[in-house]
Amino acid sequence: MTSIDRFVWTTEGWGPALRCGRLGDVADHFFTTRQLWLRGESEDEDWRRVAAAIGVSPPRLLRLTQVHGNSVFVFRGRQVPSVVVPGPDGTPTFDGQAWPEADIAVTDDPTVALAIQVADCVPLLLADALTGAIAAVHAGWRGTAAGAARAAVTALTHEFGARPDRLVVVMGPSIGPCCYVVGDELVDAFRAGGFSREIERWFTRDDGGGLRLDVRAANRDQLIASGVAAAAIHAADLCTACRPDLFPSYRRDGPGTGRIAAVIRSRGAARSSR
Repeated sequence: MTSIDRFVWTTEGWGPALRCGRLGDVADHFFTTRQLWLRGESEDEDWRRVAAAIGVSPPRLLRLTQVHGNSVFVFRGRQVPSVVVPGPDGTPTFDGQAWPEADIAVTDDPTVALAIQVADCVPLLLADALTGAIAAVHAGWRGTAAGAARAAVTALTHEFGARPDRLVVVMGPSIGPCCYVVGDELVDAFRAGGFSREIERWFTRDDGGGLRLDVRAANRDQLIASGVAAAAIHAADLCTACRPDLFPSYRRDGPGTGRIAAVIRSRGAARSSR
């Protein structure tokens, strides 16, 4: 398949995956497509294929119980994080522990991969080449209103010594303002999150009076305000709702639709000789 700006389609065992060349120099990563449903009867097998494609065993693929907020899960090596507690029988686990409730995962451990899943929300992948620190972020409108992108940059900085101006960030496929008609209550939610001055940039009225949210622009602006260089933010600009041939979409298909996985793995800290 053809490349899209700085993005390239690669062929995996299940079909196409999307990668960004600028991030690929810093961290291995990809975004899956609708060929992997990641739900239902094939879910376990689909996630095994995701783990294999990023080069880890399934127990080393760190996933989250996503709660549409800005909470951060920090993983350090093989240390068992104190915020993760064993779940009951049948609860999905990561290295024998229950998946943490969070929408952001950060680590600098190259032996694990981070994964989040979306079906219209913005998937963000961040990496710092010098420290090897990485993050995966699930940013729906609630997480965006809560400043999830900003929280990820802060966590990488405070926990692993990354610098915002060194970060490379990729925004994967998500619903675009072309299809994201929302209610006026979202404006109130963003104001409550401290984004009153940005409302006019992120929300617009269409010719029919519908309110549209550009959730990609909201995340991009938050990253820039956090110190990330604008030139280091790369957006796929593919609308999940517009492309049923490539992506599942909650808005288009309803709650039974599949999910896109956004996956990243650190290449480790840069060599001192560089």
